[in-house]
Amino acid sequence: MSDRLFIFDTTLRDGEQVPGCQLNTVEKIQVAKQLELLGVDVIEAGFPISSPGDFNSVIEISKAVTWPTICALTRAVQKDIDVAAEALKYAKHKRIHTGIGTSDEHIKYKFNSNREEIIERAVAAVKYARKYVDDVEFYAEDAGRTDNEYLARVVEAVIKAGATVVNIPDTTGYCLPSEYGEKIKYLMEHVDGIHNAIISTHCHNDLGMATANTMAGVLNGARQVEVTINGIGERAGNTSLEELAMILKCHKHIGIDTNINTQKIYPTSRMVSSLMNMPVQPNKAIVGRNAFAHSSGIHQDGVLKNVQTYEIIDPHDVGIDDNSIVLTARSGRAALKNRLHILGVNLDQEKLDKVYEDFLKLADKKKDINDDDILVLAGADRTQNHRIKLDYLQVTSGVGVHSVASLGLDISGEKFEACASGNGPVDAAIKALKKIINRQMTLKEFTIQAISKGSDDMGKVHMQVEYDNRIYYGFGANTDIIAASVEAYIDCINKFKLD
Repeated sequence: MSDRLFIFDTTLRDGEQVPGCQLNTVEKIQVAKQLELLGVDVIEAGFPISSPGDFNSVIEISKAVTWPTICALTRAVQKDIDVAAEALKYAKHKRIHTGIGTSDEHIKYKFNSNREEIIERAVAAVKYARKYVDDVEFYAEDAGRTDNEYLARVVEAVIKAGATVVNIPDTTGYCLPSEYGEKIKYLMEHVDGIHNAIISTHCHNDLGMATANTMAGVLNGARQVEVTINGIGERAGNTSLEELAMILKCHKHIGIDTNINTQKIYPTSRMVSSLMNMPVQPNKAIVGRNAFAHSSGIHQDGVLKNVQTYEIIDPHDVGIDDNSIVLTARSGRAALKNRLHILGVNLDQEKLDKVYEDFLKLADKKKDINDDDILVLAGADRTQNHRIKLDYLQVTSGVGVHSVASLGLDISGEKFEACASGNGPVDAAIKALKKIINRQMTLKEFTIQAISKGSDDMGKVHMQVEYDNRIYYGFGANTDIIAASVEAYIDCINKFKLD
């Protein structure tokens, strides 16, 4: 029988402390509901006494979320605990998370105190919090730099006082995995009554070891992990939820399960990244855009033959449609042939060899090779099979006047025309297009990829359009960037499955 690991998500508390990543209450509720769908066990919703906004957010999240435990952070101060209890009044399952620093650095420089007094304050805080709730978590701040013998005394005292969970934070991200694992093991072996509480990890990534330290803690007896989406958090961040969840999914022999629905990982990552305006680094494990991308020819050939040659995770398991074969100067014929086949172009070996030579020349000059580049190399007409084509486009715009666009479309040989005004020439042109193609579609991304040196050279536009809950990608190239934008939108529509 597998052990159960509880996932404590602190994206809305520790994660939101990142400068520039603050969310309003409505946005926090949106994230909290997504975390519920993801399957987290505990949501740390905020630090209620820190601000009226945090207090209100804890109240509203408590109302909005049904089954996860809602947790509120406090210091070991009675007023903090009073305010947290008030903020949690609507929570179906509530927890107060209180604590104090236990390292000599904190005791001496932060509290100007001594070890015995710190234990007294810790015990008093836990007992006071238990007057309000049955579920009290105690954090020993900077436990990573606290000597194990004293830490064991603190943990034993707070468990006897009524703590149901004891958090052992590596607050500064200082510990090595072996050190942190030994710390948890020491507590499991030396604390009287340790099995009356759950031991929790809370690791920071200052030295890039947050996930490794957390796993070391789990392997030595911790059964709660405190994590964030995308690993966001103060300074270098926290342990990534997605990394922990997928480590345990991949290493089933460990015999520890979570409640995480891993197929919700990628959409949750995108939501948090978007709302917090904090891009995910491309090479980020699990959720970075390159996490399932292959550019080496040897890797591409292996993946095309069997994905298990270079992938230990099925992209679908984390909510990503598929892996990505990225074409670069290091790609081989197998990758080029595969991409052409996907695009509907099948070449004999002689033609493929010639196209591959041209492809390598282009790849040496250009960083990103897109589908249109490949089709041009293969001599295919990208639009020859398009059902919808742009007949004409005329746009009037200027300073102090509304932009107006009129356009004509050829749809399977039938002619259509429309006119619209908009906030700029591109907006006007797309509105006119939508009048003819009367579908519920949303522009998700609009990128001008490259404009050459001369003012009369090609502009390239990439678009993502959502239709019927699917994302479609389109491309347009024209000396007129407005026309290129319309062509990119039409390219998306031609890929819709329309009745």
